[in-house]
Amino acid sequence: MKLYDTNRAPNPRRVRIFLTEKGISVPLEPVDLGKGEHKSAEFTGLNPRQRVPLLVLDNGTAIAETMAICRYFEALQPEPNLFGHTPEEQGLVEMWQRQVELDLFYPIMMVLRHLNPAMAQMEVPQVPEWGEANKPKVLAALGFFNDQLADRAFVAGSRFSVADITMLVAVDFLRVIRTEVPEHHTHLKRWYDVVSQRPSAKA
Repeated sequence: MKLYDTNRAPNPRRVRIFLTEKGISVPLEPVDLGKGEHKSAEFTGLNPRQRVPLLVLDNGTAIAETMAICRYFEALQPEPNLFGHTPEEQGLVEMWQRQVELDLFYPIMMVLRHLNPAMAQMEVPQVPEWGEANKPKVLAALGFFNDQLADRAFVAGSRFSVADITMLVAVDFLRVIRTEVPEHHTHLKRWYDVVSQRPSAKA
């Protein structure tokens, strides 16, 4: 198998962090987004949506979408567990992962894709008003997750999970829209200091 990957986008990093936490090594196939390699006929044949990450199995099956790839590896190698053990824990991890994805990660992407001139070829059409509309959503989400972390160590509970991976990548990706976690968000900063020290954070 091989994983089509790029260092220029946050979603492939989520998979790399996940694999590092699992201790799984997968051959990486770099895709240069700047050169438009994701739009080549060869790559489009594997993933018509022309997006990375993309996992191609030995039998030729292609699995796109970040969480789908992570779930494949969770099923392949259940431990260390990152999606939850019990039904309750699984539900909470899924809930928080999705909320981080929709409420923080997605608005950051919209600010970038609709306000950065360098993204004009990837986001057609760019709608600057939509980019501006998402700026306050980013700040509101940071405040919300800061409050949620007041009484627990990690996003979904007492231990590290895939929800923390999504949050870590989202917080790091704030730099592309020139935003930082406000100083008064002490719970979020405490959490970030812990998770950013994990070896996988460098993936």
